[in-house]
Amino acid sequence: MARDELARFLRDRREQLHAPTTVTSPQRRTPGLRREEVADLANMSLDYYVRLEQARGPRPSPQILDALAGALRLEPAERIHLFTLAGQNLPSPENPPREVTPHVTDLLRRLPLTAALVTSAAYDVLAFNPLAQALFSDLDTRPNLARRRFLDRDQVLTDGHEDFAEIAVSRLRASADRYPRSQHLHDLLTQLTAGSPEFRALWTGNQVRLPGHRTKSMLHPELGPLRVNCDVIPIADADQQIVFITPDPDTPTAHILSQLTRVEVP
Repeated sequence: MARDELARFLRDRREQLHAPTTVTSPQRRTPGLRREEVADLANMSLDYYVRLEQARGPRPSPQILDALAGALRLEPAERIHLFTLAGQNLPSPENPPREVTPHVTDLLRRLPLTAALVTSAAYDVLAFNPLAQALFSDLDTRPNLARRRFLDRDQVLTDGHEDFAEIAVSRLRASADRYPRSQHLHDLLTQLTAGSPEFRALWTGNQVRLPGHRTKSMLHPELGPLRVNCDVIPIADADQQIVFITPDPDTPTAHILSQLTRVEVP
C-alpha cells in the first residue's frame, strides 16, 4: 500500500471538487469539499478519513474504496488508480459491461467503408454499423460471435478461421475468471461445451492468445469470397473490444464493399 501517494491523491481530489448543494454553506471560503463532507458522503467516520489523508490509516477495504470513489466522483481511470494505491484488487461487476459509450457508437457511424462492431467480454455484439450488418447479417438476432463461430458455423474460409477460434476461447476463459457470478456467461460456456467438440478441445488445451491484426477470407452468401483485414482494439475501461474489418485498397473486395455501402473508393 502506497500510503503517502494515497493520502496525496485523496487530498488532491477532495480539493478539486465543488461542494454539492446539500452541503454548500454561505460561509464557505475555501474551494473543494471539507474532510467531514467527504466522510459523510462516504458513510465513514471523520477520524478514519482524516487518518487516510494523513497517511497513517490502515489499508482500506474494497468497500471503503468504492465509497470514497463515489464520494469524490472519480472517473473510471481514477477509481482504478485509487485501488492500485491502496494495494487492493479492483472488484469485478457480476456481468460483463454492456453499455457502449456515445463516442464509440459515433465512431462506428463515421467509418462507412469499414465494418465495425463492439463486443463484450462474452462476445456479445453490443453495437455495429451498417457494413458490419451487411457482412455478417443477423447481428441483431444472432448477436454472439462465439456462438456463431462454434455452433452456427458461419461460412468463413480457412484463412483466419482457426485463429479466431483460439482467440475466442482464450478471451472467454479470462472472462469466466473475471465474472464468476455471471449467469449469462455460464450459460454461454455450457452451450458451447455441449455443442462444439472443437470448443471443448480448445478449452482443455488452455492456450493463451491475444487479438490483434489478422487477415481472413470470408465467404459471403451474396457477395462471394472476400479478403479482409481484421483489427481488434480493446476498450480497457469497459472490458470491451472494437473490431474493424477493412479491405486492402484497390482490391476487388474494396470495390464490392464500396458498391454495397454506396461509397466511392478513392
